[in-house]
Amino acid sequence: MAWIALFLAGLCEIGWPVGLKLGWTDEGIRPGWLLLAIVAIVVSGALLMWAQRTIPMGTAYAIWTGIGAVGAFTVGILAFGDTASTIRIVSIALIVAGIVGLKLA
Repeated sequence: MAWIALFLAGLCEIGWPVGLKLGWTDEGIRPGWLLLAIVAIVVSGALLMWAQRTIPMGTAYAIWTGIGAVGAFTVGILAFGDTASTIRIVSIALIVAGIVGLKLA
């Protein structure tokens, strides 16, 4: 159950950078998106805290941030037109390899 909580925490970790990006635009503040960011931060942190009760802290933290980083990277490319250069994709693949390695360890 802790691994499921950690995975969900990682997914919430994607929500707050998206909320921050969409919450502050050239047109001004968009409170709904900023609220999403705040809720995502709180839920993500709470789930991480719960997962760390049984998963080693360093492993949980690395996986949590890795899921968030890979997810934000992917959303950035798919939704916001961020660059998908070879070096960026290889670099994110290394993060995924690290996450898998920690899960297997």
